[in-house]
Amino acid sequence: MRLAALCITLAAALSLAFVALRPPSPAPADAPASAFSAQRAFSDVAVMAKSPHPVGSPANAQVRDFLLARMTALGLAPEVQPAFALRKIDRLQQPLFVGGQVENIVGVLPGRDRTAPALAIMAHYDTVPGSPGAGDDAAGVAAALELARILRLQGTPERDVIFLITDGEEAGLLGADAAFTQTSLARRVGFLINMEARGGGGLAQMFQTGARNAGTVEVLRQNASQPSASSLAVLLYSAMPNDTDFTVSRAAGIDGLNFAFIGRQFDYHAASATPEALQLGSLQHMGDQVTAAARALAYAPRLPERGADQVFSHVFGDFIIAYPPMAGWLVLAACAGLLALAVRNARRLGILDAPGVARGVGAAIYLLLLSAALLHLARLIAADGGGFLEQRPLLARAATWETALLFLGLSVALLTPRLTGTGRGRLVAAALGLAAAAAAQFFGWDLAALALGGAAAVCGGLTFGAPVRIAPAWTGVLATALVVSLGLQIAAPTAAFLVAWPLLAACLVAALTSLGGTESRWRIPLLGVLIGTPTTAWLLGYAHGVFLGLDLPALLAVFGWLCMIGLWPMVQGDPGDKIGDRRIWLVAAAALALGLGLSALVRLAPPWSARHPQATIVQHLQDAGGSKAYTLSTEPHLSAWTRRVLAQGGERPVQTRDELVARAPFWASPAPIASLAGATVALQTTENGRQRLTVTVPAGVRGLSLDLRSDTLVGSATVNGRPAALLAAPGVWNRIRLQAPPGTLAVEFTPAGPGRLEVRTLTRTEGWPLGLPPLPARSPREMAFGDSDTALVRDARTFSW
Repeated sequence: MRLAALCITLAAALSLAFVALRPPSPAPADAPASAFSAQRAFSDVAVMAKSPHPVGSPANAQVRDFLLARMTALGLAPEVQPAFALRKIDRLQQPLFVGGQVENIVGVLPGRDRTAPALAIMAHYDTVPGSPGAGDDAAGVAAALELARILRLQGTPERDVIFLITDGEEAGLLGADAAFTQTSLARRVGFLINMEARGGGGLAQMFQTGARNAGTVEVLRQNASQPSASSLAVLLYSAMPNDTDFTVSRAAGIDGLNFAFIGRQFDYHAASATPEALQLGSLQHMGDQVTAAARALAYAPRLPERGADQVFSHVFGDFIIAYPPMAGWLVLAACAGLLALAVRNARRLGILDAPGVARGVGAAIYLLLLSAALLHLARLIAADGGGFLEQRPLLARAATWETALLFLGLSVALLTPRLTGTGRGRLVAAALGLAAAAAAQFFGWDLAALALGGAAAVCGGLTFGAPVRIAPAWTGVLATALVVSLGLQIAAPTAAFLVAWPLLAACLVAALTSLGGTESRWRIPLLGVLIGTPTTAWLLGYAHGVFLGLDLPALLAVFGWLCMIGLWPMVQGDPGDKIGDRRIWLVAAAALALGLGLSALVRLAPPWSARHPQATIVQHLQDAGGSKAYTLSTEPHLSAWTRRVLAQGGERPVQTRDELVARAPFWASPAPIASLAGATVALQTTENGRQRLTVTVPAGVRGLSLDLRSDTLVGSATVNGRPAALLAAPGVWNRIRLQAPPGTLAVEFTPAGPGRLEVRTLTRTEGWPLGLPPLPARSPREMAFGDSDTALVRDARTFSW
């Protein structure tokens, strides 16, 4: 009976998770005027995402003009705010500045009280080179336009609603930086909603808020439509090296909500991010959530007040559970109380023993370690390397890859309770851990695999060997989860719910069944289905989010362990059930084989198609003065098309390194000289004794990289008149990366004495250089990616004063 209930629970949980993770159907173009319609918004996406339009390009100017016309028609009186932006990237040890010329577009829907703190709606209209950007971020801009139509129809809001359509986000959040440091927006805006994307589908997730988010979360809780939001996402994102325009507004002290969808990540920053590839349900979900929040905020007499950061999470439907972090102790107290009641009842039945509890703790740890080891191994099998380009074969077969990981997690989840109950699997448990560690070494020395697999082998050898009944084993599993919950409540209270909520459900079942010792044969199966199904489905939703957001499959072991907190007695089963035992072993072995087999399939069977074409990157690199030229590629593993291009000069490509050209080593082969001009550089002493470095770029240059190193202390550095903490330490390279650079860049500084300045420049011009053999045509299964098909000119100079 328990095995049948387990099958029902798993099947129902998968189905429920699938339904919960599916975006809503897009509303048609003839939907009620007061409702958000993805079909109406899509007409704007289709215009903006016709072609790539990076900052400073003629195509971007066309999108700008289109938006000005659309916003004028909506009564927003838009204006273009040109600016030169320069930002320092603080998270890097070596000084790095990003900048360029941007053109933000600002429109205002006037409110009754023009002096009240305004609501801002933000999205960016530029794209990365080579991508039409239907998701990132034409969808966000189109949603903002549809929202403006809805609010205008509803009537005058209580406060101004500012529509800020930024430029240069992809070049380093340049438009947002200009908006909140060079204009009055930081003082005018009281709340901001940002829309982003890291792909072309999936649910729109609310993953970032302003500081002290109690009031913000309450607005979301009361108004969200099928929300996907949690304090865990907020915490994780704060620890990641990722940024959006919201990063700038948040740093300016503005409260808000940051939304993005991250499904179909193959299309992220790719030529495949066309309007046709965009999932309209994702646009609908983004629009529904933002419209609900914006309506509440625009027409409210006051914006939400700040309070302590909340613990919050979506559950199912339109529900968000939220409470202060201190209330998490009450949840833990409830867990401890229910577990204590269950333990008391089990002891009365004489089915609890201390050694068995200890083995249950070991089994829970073994499940975590072996799952992580196998999932880590699967990543090594499926694709070579951990970068974004190396991940693209996995993104092209995301469903197959996620299914492989699901099977591997299922195999360990089924195997571990059975090993615990039978007590005959010490050698099997140790062998599985050692095998996972050893297999990983075929792909190169891997200390993480050795640590995970070796620890699993030791843990399995110590844990298994004597049969353990359900009650003590489950007690050990629940006690382990309680300790983890306690640690999270102390160290990261806004993340503790991820363990505490499933633990509370499992402790409730444990209390109602005396830790599996109840004489009723139907109680555990029934409670497992009724409580285990929604709990498991909820956890699978979070696991899917981690799968999409992080290329770290080993982390998914946590969710296998969390699912088993409640499902443990159903898997371990009744003592002496030899038929059920054999079936579990067969299913576990089949799941393990399927998981590893699908991982190998992802690697061995090329996934490229017209829908998911292979990324190819080639560039022409030339030294100033035409002394040497190369054809280069930053692909980590050269595609067949790229190999043909690099072999045209008759020599095999070799790997080389130049951090001015690329952060990682790249492939290069000799190429003919083209007629190309790079940047011109001059240094002069001004009347007040300062040094002025002038960099002039030819017309048509879309990118400028500038590296500077001084051998003496300098101060009061500026770039085009803007203060910049440049050259703060002698002997250190300072990097400036500009997209849409101004025709002339002036770097001024005051040296402490005589010295020398080393200057390296690299310019990037769109298009393959004239006079060179044309690039061979790509098949529909291949696409140019990023800065491919461009020309680079590098130079190095040294000046003294």
